[in-house]
Amino acid sequence: MAKEPRSLRGKVVAITGGARGIGKATAKAIAAEGAMVAIGDLDTELAEQAAGELGGNAIGLELDVTKRESFANFLAQVEERLGPLDVLINNAGIMPLGDFVDEDDLTAHRMVDINIHGVLYGMKLALPGMLRRDTGHIINIASQAGKAGFPGGATYCATKHAVVGVSEAVRAETRDTGIEVSVVMPAVVNTELGSGLVESRGVRISEPEDVATEIVRALKFPKFDVYVPRGSGVLYQVSAALPRKAREGFARIMKADQVLAHADEQKRAAYEDRAARSEPGLEPESVDDADQVESKPS
Repeated sequence: MAKEPRSLRGKVVAITGGARGIGKATAKAIAAEGAMVAIGDLDTELAEQAAGELGGNAIGLELDVTKRESFANFLAQVEERLGPLDVLINNAGIMPLGDFVDEDDLTAHRMVDINIHGVLYGMKLALPGMLRRDTGHIINIASQAGKAGFPGGATYCATKHAVVGVSEAVRAETRDTGIEVSVVMPAVVNTELGSGLVESRGVRISEPEDVATEIVRALKFPKFDVYVPRGSGVLYQVSAALPRKAREGFARIMKADQVLAHADEQKRAAYEDRAARSEPGLEPESVDDADQVESKPS
């Protein structure tokens, strides 16, 4: 007998980094299901604009995921204006690319703060209320870079491995509590973050709406591992079963080792510049030895 889908109508959903890309597409898809959506973003004006496009059941709020106080204030406003939080989607993240040995420490700190601490803060702040109510769903947006290491994005891969790992651990800790945890692992997505990336063999470039569709599906029919596109999950399982050398050879055949390492720098220039300024507190001018810090990631 087929499972009945869970209804999203009337649910309160908070999305970090929701003003553009995957976050915005997800907000639209979830709002279409009748949910009330809170879009949090460092760009408050863009968050409000995105919420305005969704109608009266959506709000846009300021959110800096690298600061616990900002995240706590965001969630407090969500519950005050929309009601108890049912779903938190930790979507905010950045992906500066370049050879590991050339990566400046500022870039690494920025990725760790946004991609890891932003997820940790969100879960630590949202889970207590969910546990009290014996219901809730945490969705963490990771990447297929969280399941393997890809040249050209070493630190990014490390942060997404962390997201996958902490999601698995929290899922185990909250088993039988009524809390669901999902980790979403897209391949290349046609967003600003994915601009200029090389397409690997056998895995098509997805649209933000494709990821949003799978997130909605995971909310209706809860599951932990959410691969986008779905077929890429099969490729991962096949690869994971191989010995190390065979696995690396398989990655080369599929051109997976070129996806991040051979990205078009010109096409990525605008994104890399914005990512370099995605946490105001880490701007080069605030660092004592600013001459040693590049204003743009490698």
